[in-house]
Amino acid sequence: MQALIDQREAVNKWLERFGVRFGIYKGGVFHEQLFPFDPVPRVIHKKEWEFIRNGLIQRVKALNMFLEDVYNEKKIVKENVIPEEFIYSSKGYLPQCEGIIPPKHIYTHISGIDLVQSKDGSWIILEDNLRIPSGASYPIIARTITRKVSPHTFENIHISDNRDYATLLSEMMDNVKIGDGMSVILTPGRYNSAFFEHSYFAEKTGATLAFPGDLIVEDDKVYYKGLFNVRERVGVIYRRVSDEYLDPMVFEKSSLLGVPNIMRAYAKGNIAIVNAIGNGIADDKGLCYFVPKMIEYYLGETPILQNAPTYLPYYEQDKKYILDNLHTLVIKDVAEAGGYGVMFGRDMNSEQLSNIRQLIIDQPRRWIAQEVIDFIDLEVLEGSTKVWRKADLRAFVLYGSEIKVWSSGLTRFSRQADSFVVNSSQGGGFKDTWVMKE
Repeated sequence: MQALIDQREAVNKWLERFGVRFGIYKGGVFHEQLFPFDPVPRVIHKKEWEFIRNGLIQRVKALNMFLEDVYNEKKIVKENVIPEEFIYSSKGYLPQCEGIIPPKHIYTHISGIDLVQSKDGSWIILEDNLRIPSGASYPIIARTITRKVSPHTFENIHISDNRDYATLLSEMMDNVKIGDGMSVILTPGRYNSAFFEHSYFAEKTGATLAFPGDLIVEDDKVYYKGLFNVRERVGVIYRRVSDEYLDPMVFEKSSLLGVPNIMRAYAKGNIAIVNAIGNGIADDKGLCYFVPKMIEYYLGETPILQNAPTYLPYYEQDKKYILDNLHTLVIKDVAEAGGYGVMFGRDMNSEQLSNIRQLIIDQPRRWIAQEVIDFIDLEVLEGSTKVWRKADLRAFVLYGSEIKVWSSGLTRFSRQADSFVVNSSQGGGFKDTWVMKE
């Protein structure tokens, strides 16, 4: 036990020294806080991981096909697999992306898929993150530090090496890059919650870390302004700026974070953008309901991984079930992320239940409801004792010349007893994920 305590203290000390922090806004004020590391790893055995990997590859392939379809031919809508109104009422749907096909027809370059393991051992999808998923850097650097402060930890343990993520990322960017242009990671700046990750992957991939104002568009091509205003053509941008702030000429006019006219360069095929603009339609929590149907429709296959049981008040039958069972369900706002907009009926009083009931009746497209999954707890070191806390897994899938699942992941856990909310923005911690080789 003492060895684990020492390891935890040493790793967290180095994480803080290296500036590995997670930034959040509270009350309009930016706060940086340590994303606490727990030394007890999550262990996933080889056969179990192969099952998860196959399911993730299938899912990302179908989601990529959906994105190309919905912004072009719209077959899935025309054939009534997904209601037309459900697509076009989504805040994630961007009509400005109509008819644009990104290089190599790849939209979902980096997918962060959140799963939980139920107590019967099955893995269940909670949601898909296909815009700018974050979190891969934390387990990499935590394991790197652990190797230094506690090298015996990995002796005679056959686990997949997680240090290949930067290579996978670099290969993916090279695959979609336009010409011999440079690779750039576009960050909104140090006050972004994941700024550490932006700078970390720029260093590890050899890409240039670009800040707002470093990129310009001329003749519908993107250039990086270097020292003495020397301009270099950009071939691919791994953007960590949200869609709505990416081009003030097309989206949010007041944005100072984006690149004016980048949409013109993108539409003409002169720049690759990772992830594709407009992916938010597939991020919509309401659309998650339809992913099993997408897999059947586009691939003709049975989904390997199942969704959490989900209900859409958009459908009258589902709405009735939700309203009759509000006190047992978890209610989610489809446009929120990071653990925000999540409400557990069992924790609400009669007045709160009444209020959410009316909101669901008035704005059915805004909400989904899910059965509460009693997913497994993992051991966590709290102080000098071990406790059990809820934990999920964010798996990372990269789509370059082929779809590859990184043999690791971000395991997040709640730091509060009996809490099901594990998000880092809600005060959660993280631990290493050991994918066994045998």
